[in-house]
Parts: sequence; C-alpha cells; structure tokens
Amino acid sequence: MDAWVVRFPVSGVETLWFLPPLVALAVSTVTSMGGVSGAFLLLPYQMSVLHYTAPSVSATNFVYNIVAIPSGVYRYLREGRMAWPLTWIVIVGTLPGVLIGYYLRILYLPDPRAFKGFVGLVLLYIGGRLLWEMTPRSRRGKEEMKALEQRFQEQVKRLRGERASKIAAGLPAEAVVRTISFTASRVEYEFWGERFSYSTPGMFALAFVVGVIGGTYGIGGGAIIAPFCVAVFRLPVYTVAGAALMGTFLTSIAGVFFYTVLPARGDLATRPDWLLGALFGAGGFAGMYLGARLQKYVPQKVIKAILGAIIVFLAARYIGQFLF
Repeated sequence: MDAWVVRFPVSGVETLWFLPPLVALAVSTVTSMGGVSGAFLLLPYQMSVLHYTAPSVSATNFVYNIVAIPSGVYRYLREGRMAWPLTWIVIVGTLPGVLIGYYLRILYLPDPRAFKGFVGLVLLYIGGRLLWEMTPRSRRGKEEMKALEQRFQEQVKRLRGERASKIAAGLPAEAVVRTISFTASRVEYEFWGERFSYSTPGMFALAFVVGVIGGTYGIGGGAIIAPFCVAVFRLPVYTVAGAALMGTFLTSIAGVFFYTVLPARGDLATRPDWLLGALFGAGGFAGMYLGARLQKYVPQKVIKAILGAIIVFLAARYIGQFLF
C-alpha cells in the first residue's frame, strides 16, 4: 500500500494517489444531480482531511474547475442553450472580483482559522439555500418555472423518440436561447416561446460580488450566482446553467493566473498544486457526466435535503472552529 502513496511537492499533501479523483468523482456525481458545483465541498476536504490550508489551496481548487467543467460547457453550446449576453456580463463582472478576492485571501485571510470562518459562512449560505428550497413557501414561488421545465422535458422526450436529428442536439427551435436586445441598461431574450429580461447593471453587480467571494474561496461562483438568477431575476434555470458554468470556467482560469503570477506577501504559498488539482478535476469530469445521467433516477428532494444537511453541518463546524 505504501507504493500507492504519493507526496505532492507543491502542497505537501501525502495521500493515496487514487483518493483525490475518487473523492471528486463521488462529490461531483451527487452535487451535479442537485445542480450545485462540487468545488465548494472539495476545498473543505483538502483542508480538513488532507490538511492543505495554505492560500494555494484556493488556486488548486480553481484547477479542479478548469479540468472538470469543459464537458458541461460543450453540452450547453451544442444544445444552443448558452445565453451569451448573460455569459459575458458574468465574465466581465466576476473577473475584477476574482482579483480583489485574491488580495483578500493573501492579505486578510492567510491564517487557516480565519479562512475556515469565511468558508463556513459561504457554506452556510449554500446549504441554507438548498434547505430553503425544500420549504412549501419556496416551492410555491417556482410554479411558473416548473411548468416551463415540464413542458421542455416532455417535448425533448417526444422529439428524441421521433427522430435522431443532431440539429441543436434534437431540441426544437423554441428551446434555443435567442437574444432580442442587449443594451447597457437591460437584456431581453426568448426561450421556449417566452420572453425574459433582466437589468444589466444589476447582473453585473451580482457577478462582481460573486467574483470577490469566489476569488477568495477558490470557486468560480456558479453555485452562488445561478440560484440568484433564478430566484431574484426570475430567469429559467435552463438558460442560466450554461452561462454560470462558462463564467465559472473562465474565471477559474483567471484565478489560477492571479494566484500564480501576482506577488504574494512574504513567503505565502499561492501557486496551485497542478497535479493534485488535475486529479481532482479528472474525477470531477467523470462525476459531472454520471450525475447528469443519474439525475432522473434520484428524487431532487432527497438530493437537496442530504446535501443541505451535510453542508450546514460543515458550515457550523468551521464557524465554530473560528469562534472557539
């Protein structure tokens, strides 16, 4: 068994070589079924199990996103469900936020105890949101989106049964996102015969805040920005997911760049452990595919309830370690 143990020189982590991809496979399979990125759970694993707490752990988490996400981005591009105005606003808004997040991490949160407190707060939001979605009040506010989703699924199933067309991945023309207007004040687009719009400055401000949080934590922010787009801006999740995923991918590249190139204070380790991040990413790449395939067999309520409970528990543990 000792022959299977690998020591990663950059991070100093010593573990069985197959554990990082195996853990990422398990995490991303479950989280992707709940519509949540697995990156936010892999960072606690690295800190608490692998004892990797240097600022470079945030950069290593970005590497996971870079390796794991392309398969999902390709799917949305192929199906014509990439809302490009939303994608560009998310990218332009999050990039400066990631830069600020980098400096917050190395200047104000280099201490593992303080960083765990920050991570706990982010996890508390994500876990709390998942549990909130289980409540009757939350479900009542989603009836319109559920009707749109049901109609979408029924039509896709019917078309795939009737023909094997590869145009727009077998989806009807109404299921492709079509931009109607894109101005400095507002964006409007059409999806499935219905029109949706949102404030350009409002979305930019949201993306900026998410970029700061993501740059500090080491996640692209998709797990935070996508729910806001659905709940606050009232956009269908089918048109949000691709933009959030693309934004997460590109901002993760920027995050790795910032953590690698920009100067750090003193002897702080900020460069990512590429090999460790790539192993996590390989498991995540496979897990996201499996999650997409298995999603229809597992009740969403069960997935979100389990995920929410686990995340809130982790959040309480980290906040407790910071306070006491």
